[in-house]
Amino acid sequence: MEFKVKSKLSDARGLSRTITRLSHEILERCEVTENLKIIGIRTRGEYVAQRIASAIEKIEGEEVDVGVLDVVMYRDDFRSKHKLPEVQVTDIPFDIDGKTLILVDDVIYTGRTIRAALDALVDFGRAAKIQLAVLVDRGHREMPINADYVGRNVPTADNQEIRVNVKECDNEDSILLVERTE
Repeated sequence: MEFKVKSKLSDARGLSRTITRLSHEILERCEVTENLKIIGIRTRGEYVAQRIASAIEKIEGEEVDVGVLDVVMYRDDFRSKHKLPEVQVTDIPFDIDGKTLILVDDVIYTGRTIRAALDALVDFGRAAKIQLAVLVDRGHREMPINADYVGRNVPTADNQEIRVNVKECDNEDSILLVERTE
């Protein structure tokens, strides 16, 4: 399947501003960082989570623990794909019991990835609260899941996708609207 870029929604500066705004919104609602933990969903969600934690540390002067969650084995579609899923490491080096977790992903679409993440988190303990932060909400939900913190709402057509690029794995920071070409 091939895609072409329809428009560049954000460059590096815009992405940085969005992360800063999300960080401020999280702090306004959570107020205390002592029980706050941030967990990024592999792959790009982990880098967004690290950046949110870094922004919170700059704002508050307190470090926030960050974990990484791989949800591949919890997805409801991994058996239906033609190739075996590539399982990566989940790294949550802290206790989540009684903590406020901010689950972070780059884009929310159908809600299935978030459902898988919630299922995976249950295996790690019982958080006091789990909130969701995403850079982009593109709509088209198949499950009753909504983000608590949204960087941008970008309605998309069925033949469109949102691509979030982060320097750590894409050599640039940007948000792109792409269209399938057939």
